Amino acid sequence: SYVAQDGQVEGDSIRCPYHAWRFGPDGKCNHIPYSSGPIPPAARVRSWPVREHLGAVFVWYDEEGGEPDYELPDIPEWNDPAWVIGAYDDLGTINVHPQEIIDNITDVAHFDPVHGSRTKFFENEFRGHMAIQRMGGGHRTLVADGGAMLLTTATYHGPSLLLTRMSGLYDSWIIIAHTPVDDGVTQVWHNLLVKSASGAVASEQDRIAARAYQDAALAAFAQDFEVWKHKRPNIKGLYVQGDGPFLKQRQWYRQFYNPRAQREEIQKSVEGIYHAKGFAGAPQTKAA
Repeated sequence: SYVAQDGQVEGDSIRCPYHAWRFGPDGKCNHIPYSSGPIPPAARVRSWPVREHLGAVFVWYDEEGGEPDYELPDIPEWNDPAWVIGAYDDLGTINVHPQEIIDNITDVAHFDPVHGSRTKFFENEFRGHMAIQRMGGGHRTLVADGGAMLLTTATYHGPSLLLTRMSGLYDSWIIIAHTPVDDGVTQVWHNLLVKSASGAVASEQDRIAARAYQDAALAAFAQDFEVWKHKRPNIKGLYVQGDGPFLKQRQWYRQFYNPRAQREEIQKSVEGIYHAKGFAGAPQTKAA
């Protein structure tokens, strides 16, 4: 398009490359270059709340048009110079429903065969819009032999943003975000924050080490991709003793795909802490 050769964004507005109409952040058309008359009120598109946060752009989508009803989470170390902030890995699209990505939060049984985990404790908690996994044990790649246990607290904030606080070879935060782009097609991003070993300010060597650790974490995440690419959709799972609370998690997920009026009822039906049979709960927490 000749009218968008330098980009379609003009200030806070977007120029359509087809007829060069320009639309503001409220969705209303605010400029038609070939018309001197009034802009028709119907010349508008739907707009969504957008926020820049954690080095990314987040869009709040609500089929009912409601405003956000929970805040984006913060990472306390985001502006700490002792921590290295990685660049987002754009992993492209994968042919899987986002529900099956979120299944990982309760799928304790896959961690050993897929990721090389040696799980010592595991539990889930569902609290409002958050689904939490607390886990500890050995790991074949993210901790050193004979070193400290790998401890993770992974929290879904809503249906598509996962923040995981991890201690292993390094203290770190994992960010995983995914967006449904079509029925059964999801786009995925990955990032890592790593605490430096140098002290108050991360050095160039720390940045090199952080990128290598991010690559290792990404390789562990890619193991899930290999499964998702080749498996059939798990519409109705066959669950046995020792599996995590899949059905509770899937019930929790329903709050994001049903009318808002049902949300509180869905949340109350799953609220609490749950343990997979055969695994101890996380220290200092109590099961529902």
